Amino acid sequence: MRKKYTHLFFDLDNTLWDFKTNSKCAMQETFNILQLDKKGVAFDAFFDIYSRNNTNLWTAYRKKEVSKKELTRQRFQLTFDSLAINGVDALAMNELYLHEMPKQSHLIEGAKEILDYAKSKVYRLFIITNGFKEVQHAKLKRSGLDPYFEKVFISEEIKMPKPGREIFEHAIKSANAKKKSSVMIGDDWDVDICGATSFGIDAIYYNHLKQPVPELKNTVQVIHSLSGLSSIL
Repeated sequence: MRKKYTHLFFDLDNTLWDFKTNSKCAMQETFNILQLDKKGVAFDAFFDIYSRNNTNLWTAYRKKEVSKKELTRQRFQLTFDSLAINGVDALAMNELYLHEMPKQSHLIEGAKEILDYAKSKVYRLFIITNGFKEVQHAKLKRSGLDPYFEKVFISEEIKMPKPGREIFEHAIKSANAKKKSSVMIGDDWDVDICGATSFGIDAIYYNHLKQPVPELKNTVQVIHSLSGLSSIL
């Protein structure tokens, strides 16, 4: 028996907006503009090391162990250090990369189709995303996702990233939603799913990588493609 949800809260990156593809495209453009190949560095090696540094620093940022400025500087500076790249300013490269990022508009397969379906069923749609406000708003506008959502809740603006309960509490109250009628849809088990269920709302895990998951509670359902949402909603 389907639960009667009224409010759908979506994650953005890698749930609707194809962060993996878009970030690589944006980094390739940034790499080319700065002509880093002339420093004897291959793009794939640069991107692999950057990605590891970025993931580790975002984990630290969510725990409030590093500031936004340190995250944005270190993810490039640590990469430069690993590859012995000199003469490039880390913050300047970060600024260029963030300028290129929202220009990319690849979406996860089926994103607009499932949002159209949800709208046709008169669900109220919202975004809860970790990220920097200037980038996340631009992503939504450039990709054409913006019109689907009533409100967008960004961790930097609320000053608490997922999985912290504060961002979920703020979103639920601002949306005038009830917990029992709300569901969080996201691709990150720890950040989206555990964050939502710890706060007390149901969750739908978009497990596109088909990762092993812990024993499921009855508050969590799993899909492997966005089209799978139509059998739940």
